[in-house]
Amino acid sequence: MATALLASCSSDDDTGAEHTPAPSASRTLTPETERSPQKAAPQAEAGGETDHGNGTAEPQPDEQTTEPEESSEAPTERSTTDPSRTRTAPNLPEDGEGVLDGRRMVALYGVPGTSSLGALGEQPLGQAIERVKGLAKRYEPLTDDDVVPTFELIASVASTSAGADGDFSSEISPSTLRPWIERAAKEGVYVVLDLQPGRTDFLTQAKRFEALLRYPNVGLALDPEWRLGPRERHLEQIGSVHGKEVDATIGWLAELTRREELPEKLVVLHQFRTSMIADRRSVRTDRDAVTVLIHADGQGTQPAKRGTWKALHEGAPKGVRWGWKNFIDEDHPMLTPQQTYRITPRPDFVSYQ
Repeated sequence: MATALLASCSSDDDTGAEHTPAPSASRTLTPETERSPQKAAPQAEAGGETDHGNGTAEPQPDEQTTEPEESSEAPTERSTTDPSRTRTAPNLPEDGEGVLDGRRMVALYGVPGTSSLGALGEQPLGQAIERVKGLAKRYEPLTDDDVVPTFELIASVASTSAGADGDFSSEISPSTLRPWIERAAKEGVYVVLDLQPGRTDFLTQAKRFEALLRYPNVGLALDPEWRLGPRERHLEQIGSVHGKEVDATIGWLAELTRREELPEKLVVLHQFRTSMIADRRSVRTDRDAVTVLIHADGQGTQPAKRGTWKALHEGAPKGVRWGWKNFIDEDHPMLTPQQTYRITPRPDFVSYQ
């Protein structure tokens, strides 16, 4: 499969956080015309100098592209044998509990079937289950909370090509993601679906995955790095989104969760520059059906990452929870579980890419 190799460069920003160049082969993009339902296409590296930046740029892996092969409409009938209609999966909150009440999460990030998109895709499903459980166990002695193994599955991937719909985002087929979600539910693994929407908006794209979001063990992640304006292209700038669009998407998910009587869901907002989410204070964190978490997504040296962490906390919405990402190859050095949990405030969500 032909790919366009893309690299990032670093730039200074208004947080004062240190930047480090990303590896030149860290991300690739595959044109929309080369999609394959079985194979992953690479994702963009959104580095490069930009007018609006705060923090350390995160290298992201290659892009998987798969055409949606089936409708994402939710089933109309409830069935006690359908895992999307039950609440029996382990590690889920009970009625009235928050998804992070007495729980922390440790996640593998990526797409099934491709190692270039992150650690999750470096092995098949069964081995990925065992790997993420092993990661979570390393954190268990460090906290009194339950540590929930988690998959962060990229559900749509930034693309070099506009594609038939013109949005520069390739959606992974629900049929590719569903086996991972259902096996995860049986194994006590939580799942977060990650969106990189390109020129479409987060709400429109989230609705396309409504059937998967009806599973009780599935939350949602929004990645503004890959949210483009009407004339923007990936890699020419770091993407951004207004808080009102984020809040509308969260509000829709909260209503879906209440209507379907699902356990409270986690919503992850990826961010490594303050400019990636304009007017963050317009994002509500008081809805009873969702918990909102800001995931500090920068890579590089630890002083740079700590600078980004500090900058992101300034002016953050009241009541938001916090997440940290460890980059296995790009962090210098990568923190151990003990070091990760010494970060203040202690992260509720830790992911590995």
